[in-house]
Amino acid sequence: MGLKIFSFGALLLATATPAFAEDTDPPPAITINGTATLVSDYRFRGVSQTDKNFAVQGSLTITHKSGFYVSVWGSSVDDYVTASTQAHQEIDIIGGYKTTFGGTTIDIGALYYFYPKSRLPGDVSSSNFIEPYVSVSHTIGPVSAKATVNYAPKQKALSLNQIGPSRDSLYLAGDFALGIPKTPISLAAHVGHSFGPSWLATDALGAKGYTDWNLGASYTYKVLTFGVQYVDTDATFITTTGRNASSSGVVGSIGVSF
Repeated sequence: MGLKIFSFGALLLATATPAFAEDTDPPPAITINGTATLVSDYRFRGVSQTDKNFAVQGSLTITHKSGFYVSVWGSSVDDYVTASTQAHQEIDIIGGYKTTFGGTTIDIGALYYFYPKSRLPGDVSSSNFIEPYVSVSHTIGPVSAKATVNYAPKQKALSLNQIGPSRDSLYLAGDFALGIPKTPISLAAHVGHSFGPSWLATDALGAKGYTDWNLGASYTYKVLTFGVQYVDTDATFITTTGRNASSSGVVGSIGVSF
């Protein structure tokens, strides 16, 4: 449920004719939506970003009726590198355009990954990068399917040591969702593949990359959503604590939307 911003003229009309305001007001030009979520593990493309610990996440999205939108999403993370006194955060800044015709939706935009205070003084490595994306989804009744392509051009942050040489990144994903009719329960499945070397997987230093997948279910009660997912990959990423952050696991979540 979003906060709706009306034009000043529409507000005057609603005041002058309250009995008919609901029928005559035009759709809002801008809508604002937000979420706040607690997850038992933050998985990015199958790999834990919190060393398999809890994370707090939130988002704010502003959408114009034309289809253009901007969004900010944030999460606590463990960058596995810097001292514990440093801030461990990921902030994603997103801008794009979405349009729907029939049951098909096309979404195109770019996502900037920003990790504030993630490097100690004198550290010349880079962690921030930009990643354009495009997705096509189609919905038939309670069933929807989506194909997504994310391509990040060559950047220093994508190199295996985040110093250089610069590398690019290609990620292809498919998603499937089913809302069970007359229930608040939804089912979802995902599979994705990261092509080429990846700093997310220590055994993906060759050309093959790695694949991630998950199966999940969610239950919605008013503004609350409860979720559970089984997540796995065919990669290996050993953290500084000795854990394999890319191994299989069950992730639980509880979120609120407004």
